Amino acid sequence: MDYNNLRSINCKQGAVRRVRFNIDGMYCITCGSDKTIKLWNPHKNLFLKTYSGHSNEVLDACGSCDSSHLLSGGADKTVVLWDVATGKPLRRFRVHVSNVSCVKFNEESSLAFSGSIDNSVMIWDLRAFNFQPLQTLKDAKDSITSLHVSDYEIITGSLDCKIRRYDIRAGSLYMDFVGEPVICTSLTQDGQCFIVSTSKNNIMLFDKSTGELLNEYSGHSSGDFYIENASDRKDRYILSGSTDGAIYCWDLIGCKIIKKLKHEENYAVHSLNVHPTSNFLISATKTSVHIWGEKSLDED
Repeated sequence: MDYNNLRSINCKQGAVRRVRFNIDGMYCITCGSDKTIKLWNPHKNLFLKTYSGHSNEVLDACGSCDSSHLLSGGADKTVVLWDVATGKPLRRFRVHVSNVSCVKFNEESSLAFSGSIDNSVMIWDLRAFNFQPLQTLKDAKDSITSLHVSDYEIITGSLDCKIRRYDIRAGSLYMDFVGEPVICTSLTQDGQCFIVSTSKNNIMLFDKSTGELLNEYSGHSSGDFYIENASDRKDRYILSGSTDGAIYCWDLIGCKIIKKLKHEENYAVHSLNVHPTSNFLISATKTSVHIWGEKSLDED
């Protein structure tokens, strides 16, 4: 894994809480403690637009399937749907009673999903003029820290030490007890496993269908941060941020640390996102984002 730091961008929006590529990886969005979302073209180091409308820091955001809309959630307890081109908020949902920690679209971007530290996941119908949730999932006993959605399932991670998988087709709920508070859950690229980071500095790889623990990874530190994890595009490596200013890279099968991608300043690497089609990775530390890859952004 021969990744190098290709570019760093000072986002100038306070602390960057999350960074996300859009669906084709041409653009990225950053969520700031200054209550804004910013849209960038990291290929050209180009700032494009600011989205203002939250009344407190923005904790998560994502792009729609056609990149025409953004969805965001924040410490103001609201979920906001944005028009990418105009920068204007189209819908605001104010039902959560505490911070909205994670947001997702479904595959067709017709539904929005929001997880909160009020222990709930809310589902919003974006086609209807209804500002109440279509459904609320109230099974978690502590904060929702991560959320993944496909056409047939919803996966949540919670500080109550459980991963929950809702099978929409069967109307079933499956739970896996991890034994430690879950701070991040992500899926491998093939969708067959989920990667779980806990507050005890452990990362675990589970078979999604059986719940079997396949591997464990250690060496990084999460501290008091919600440190994100991921697998690389070909599911060869497990990646995680760390409080010591590095992205840790483990061999998925062998579980050994094969590389640390060190940032110039040793601020906590709390957010990271893998490019959807190419060998690039983007990370966030304090006020900046950093693009990593095996070759120049302009070469791909």
